[in-house]
Amino acid sequence: MDTDKLLRLTLVVFGAIFLLVYPLAIIWPSGWTWHQGAPYESDYFMMIVGVYATLGVFLIRAAKDPKANMSLIWFTVWSSLVHAVIMAVQSFNGGHMGHLVGDVPALLLVALVFGILARSQKAPA
Repeated sequence: MDTDKLLRLTLVVFGAIFLLVYPLAIIWPSGWTWHQGAPYESDYFMMIVGVYATLGVFLIRAAKDPKANMSLIWFTVWSSLVHAVIMAVQSFNGGHMGHLVGDVPALLLVALVFGILARSQKAPA
């Protein structure tokens, strides 16, 4: 599979996963939420769900023409990396160690995979 097709597939797969942040929090709360109780009981978490669901939709749409959407892909790389680093530091405070095996590595994986695939793309002529 060439890197363009792999990037297209990755955009769809990670886009779909971003749409599943809420169900992941229900299945594995210690790895995906930062509060006690149901996911909908946290205004912060519902905001994150909204942001990631929106990003997921746009990543799926970007799969139609990844080269035309490189700024979105690079935003996903860098915002995922920054988010992961901040969460990793914060997980040592307040007993949130589950995030070090949940959303922190997931975000690092997103940044790594998209970063590698985005770098492999040739600039449009």
